This record gives sequence, C-alpha cells and structure tokens, in this order.
Amino acid sequence: MSFKKPFRAVPIREGQRYRKRRARKEQSQAVGFLTTAALAGGVIGIGSVAVSDGGMSAVAGTLKSAAVSAGVMRANTPQPGAYYRNCDAARAAGVAPLYAGEPGYRDGMDGDGDGIACEPYRGR
Repeated sequence: MSFKKPFRAVPIREGQRYRKRRARKEQSQAVGFLTTAALAGGVIGIGSVAVSDGGMSAVAGTLKSAAVSAGVMRANTPQPGAYYRNCDAARAAGVAPLYAGEPGYRDGMDGDGDGIACEPYRGR
C-alpha cells in the first residue's frame, strides 16, 4: 500500500517577459487582421465602382460578365408590367432570380416560398 499523494498539476504563472511577448503577438495579429480587412474592403469598393455604369467600361464589362456567369448578379432588371410564363422564360430574359415585390414575380414560380423565384440550383 502506497501513501504517496497523487500528482496534482499546478498552473505556472508566466513572468512579465512572457506576458509582454504574448501581448505583442496578439497586437500584431489584430493589426494584421485589420490590414487584411481594409485591403479587402478597398478591392471590393474599387470593384463596385468599376461595375457601376459610370465606372471603367472595359473592366466593368468583364467583371459584370463574370458575375453574371457565376450567378452572383443578373444580366438585366425586370421591367414594370413584365410577365414570365415560367422560370425558363425569366432566365432567358436574364432577370432570374426574381425577388418578391419585383415585376414578374409570382408565388407559383417560388418553389420553396422564401420570396426568391427562379433561384439558381446549387448542387449539394
């Protein structure tokens, strides 16, 4: 029979040198994150200006066609009083997806009832 006490781990308090090192590391990580976020915001802002009608037309055309092919942006906007027989007709007109309240939107075209008709199919 052993009368030894079981080993109990005791947390070690870091010295001042290590606390300062950790604080500098956390600060540099925060600065890096904020710098990355600022650069990403700048790129997105420049891209949105380029895509707008008053921006650089050559770059805007390329970016818009890439966004349309990726399904992020639609080619055209629905005109007032528009009627689309089905989603194939709306896609052919370049206005899909249609959102609730827009011209041409009908509940019959919205299969899942989320307010977006003719959603692009995204494989699971």
